[in-house]
Amino acid sequence: MDTRLTALSRCRLFQDLPRETLEREILPRGKRRDFERRAVLTAPGDRVDWFAVVLQGKVQISQIFSDGTSSLMDALGPGHTLGTDLICTRSRRSPYYAVAADRLEVLQFPGALVLEAGALSGEARTVLWRNLLTILSDGNLRKHYRLAILAQRGLRDRVLVYLTMQAERRGTPTFRIPFSREELAAFLCVNRSALSHELSRMEAEGLIRFRKNEFTLLSAGERRSAWSGTE
Repeated sequence: MDTRLTALSRCRLFQDLPRETLEREILPRGKRRDFERRAVLTAPGDRVDWFAVVLQGKVQISQIFSDGTSSLMDALGPGHTLGTDLICTRSRRSPYYAVAADRLEVLQFPGALVLEAGALSGEARTVLWRNLLTILSDGNLRKHYRLAILAQRGLRDRVLVYLTMQAERRGTPTFRIPFSREELAAFLCVNRSALSHELSRMEAEGLIRFRKNEFTLLSAGERRSAWSGTE
């Protein structure tokens, strides 16, 4: 199977669409584009009339302020869509930067594929809109969760709230996060060195275990054992 077709079948926007529909109605409308690391896909004020599916690499969605500081809002890896939130607005103007975190390959589509009647068969358009509403709703929830995290004043509180949300979302105390250490610091709006130091302290105190981007939140019993050195 074409690798692009495989990627589309795994993308949430195109879930539940038959392979024949992907092959005949979706894939021919896509244009493969490659970007070097740090390439800017969208900047504040840009009009965005397209959306893209990430095939390889990662896109960072960030706010960059006048003093040079930045805040990471999201990181989109393979299978994620970029621009679906923008094509559904009136202005279609981007309020953020979308930057390639490394070498990036995307499949770009015209916004008309989703928005214009007749661009797709009726059944395919219905499925696409249902998936799009789910993606946009989930995006709104992620923004709500991030506000809850940033409302915490202390660095440790921000870390614990974020990790607890991740554990609850996945239904397991051991999980991988989608961020590197630098990205996590930017997402939490904290200093990277301070974050690394705090994570080490939290591990030493038996609150968490971690290795790179894999974390385990310890239960109350495990925390006591870790603290007493009996594990």
